[in-house]
Amino acid sequence: MLNFSLSEKQMKLQKKVREFARKEILPVAWFYDELDKPPLSILRKSFDAGIMNADIPTKYGGKGYGLVEGAIAVEEIAAACSGLATSIFDNSLGMAPIMISNKEHIKEKYLREIAANFKLMCFATSEPTMGSDVASMRCKATKDGDGYILNGTKYWVTNGGYADYMTIFATVDAQSKHKGICAFVVEKDWEGVRIGKHIPKMGQRTSNTAGINFKNTRVPKENILAEPGEGFVLAMKTFDRTRPIIGSFGVGAARSALEFALDYAKRRHTFGSPISANQSIQFKLAEMYMKVEIARLLTWKAAWEIDQTIKTNISASIAKLYASEAALQVVSDALQIFAGYGYTRMYPIEKLLRDVRLLSIYEGTSEIQHLILSGHITGSYQPIMPALDDLPIFRWDDQDKDFQEAMDSQTAWRCPMCGYIHVGDEAPDECPYCFVAGKNFKKVWPA
Repeated sequence: MLNFSLSEKQMKLQKKVREFARKEILPVAWFYDELDKPPLSILRKSFDAGIMNADIPTKYGGKGYGLVEGAIAVEEIAAACSGLATSIFDNSLGMAPIMISNKEHIKEKYLREIAANFKLMCFATSEPTMGSDVASMRCKATKDGDGYILNGTKYWVTNGGYADYMTIFATVDAQSKHKGICAFVVEKDWEGVRIGKHIPKMGQRTSNTAGINFKNTRVPKENILAEPGEGFVLAMKTFDRTRPIIGSFGVGAARSALEFALDYAKRRHTFGSPISANQSIQFKLAEMYMKVEIARLLTWKAAWEIDQTIKTNISASIAKLYASEAALQVVSDALQIFAGYGYTRMYPIEKLLRDVRLLSIYEGTSEIQHLILSGHITGSYQPIMPALDDLPIFRWDDQDKDFQEAMDSQTAWRCPMCGYIHVGDEAPDECPYCFVAGKNFKKVWPA
């Protein structure tokens, strides 16, 4: 039987992270949003509290939490500030390729170090001229003995300005597309590594975003995470693992927007009554609540599948797509309920709206998720219903005759064009509706 209840351990985690979010993050979120920089002190506190890096396996000194626990924690932090949630949980994105890989020596060195000490790690596939098309990257990796030399620029790197370690994807040959992509673990203080200025953004301003440039940066053999041809697969597996968590960012922000809108609707009076008494507002709140609940369930389902090692990218794409789009709609509806006050900076909705707008862009735009899902539905998806050409649609005029008895004694033929069903021992000479030749009819009964 299905069970949607959280375990005692998960509820304790939810309570702990919720309290941390309200006490440590909510009071400073707007201040650092104005500064357009992440508060490193809060990131350190999240590390000290065991919230950051909780998904590192226990064998490397971590807590060994699964993706469901990650989704629970991210929702609570994102409810206070999704930008800070991005900063805090970006380590999980940076470490994901390492955890997925078979490079045990890299896991031992970096996962153990990150579990024991406050270190930040970033993830870089995107470039200034490349976003969704990962296979078109230009950052060059040139073979040099048993290692590689990196030259080029990675862009849109979350925590790129602060990260001690970096998971870098590059290509040995841009013309080879996905077959040329490889991956490395790079350290910030290596020769030739340059960090760009923080990229100013509309939202998620409590999260650092920067470019990283490499000029003849040598990567030793022991830091090769994926050889050419293996890097693209590693990147895609990483996104399959991290996309559900983007859904949790949306769930947390949308939940807060809903709660703020509900509070405002109860307090705001027009024409002698609270606006929450208006049916239009009630319906809007109901829709918002429904979207939050659906987004959470889809996110938890995708996270659970990954924890159960069920190999699928479909649930991850559904969760990411729906929760991102739903969050934007919920926050927009919340602003509508607040009306003019929602458009001011004295209330929280405008920041929520700026923050959630990014969710449908990073880690695969909504358009990319639509491509993944449409490719699945038109390709590998296995229908349960029979094909239309095999579908008998019977209508029986003799009401006195048992239908099953009539079916057992009849033969049926289906027109391939208009779907007309002809009952008889042989197909008709032609369809009486669309005039298709009877030789093209298909026998559909008996099945």
